Amino acid sequence: MNLDTLNWKILKCLQENARQSNAEIGRQVGVSSPAVSERIKKMEDAGIIIGYKTVVSPLDMGYQLKAIITLHAFIGKLKPFLEKVKTYDEVLNCYRITGNENIVMEVLLKNQKHLESFIDQLIVYGETKTQIVLSHVIRYKEVKPVK
Repeated sequence: MNLDTLNWKILKCLQENARQSNAEIGRQVGVSSPAVSERIKKMEDAGIIIGYKTVVSPLDMGYQLKAIITLHAFIGKLKPFLEKVKTYDEVLNCYRITGNENIVMEVLLKNQKHLESFIDQLIVYGETKTQIVLSHVIRYKEVKPVK
């Protein structure tokens, strides 16, 4: 699907606030609500828009730690880990990467004791390194047109 300037303006609005109405988006980009609705539907059908999420505050839900954990898998342990990681509630995001480590995970934990027990589950699959997240510098930055 070819994304024209109007589609990018609509995507910008949705990335800023996906809950705003099509009428509000239409006012911002200069077209009717039905035109916005049609373009959004086409972008969903084309796989450009892949979903809508609610962002929650982990701290207000009782979580005290967010961490980045890398894993350098032991020989023969990567494939089993790739299946096991899908079962961990702590893992928000998991990436298979190039370099010395095989995996990068963003995890959410109740406290330090929870972190310790989670790492204990991981070390059977490989060597881990953990960094505690102090704050977000960039969060949910919008995707812009390729130049």
